[in-house]
Amino acid sequence: MNIDAAGHGTLIIILIMAIVTLATRWGGVFVMSFVPINYRVQQFITAMSGSVLVAVLAPLAIEGDNGARLALLSTAIIMVIVKKPLPAIAAGILAAALVRQF
Repeated sequence: MNIDAAGHGTLIIILIMAIVTLATRWGGVFVMSFVPINYRVQQFITAMSGSVLVAVLAPLAIEGDNGARLALLSTAIIMVIVKKPLPAIAAGILAAALVRQF
């Protein structure tokens, strides 16, 4: 299927993406309304968020440049020390920007 990006094609693509996004989000909530949230399901949901984070960051650590690696390292160190995400994220962005600048 090819949609021309000129004219109304871009709007159609954006609308399709919005519908798919809403369907997956609402579908997940709908399906989970039938699942009783017991201790085991709660553990699974908690572990799933950590595994998604690792799945996003591991390729960056392996295949990323030195700026990306230093950003990950500085973010992790600041997060362990300060235990607040905003300063850790700011340190990671600053580290990546400085390495890529020089």
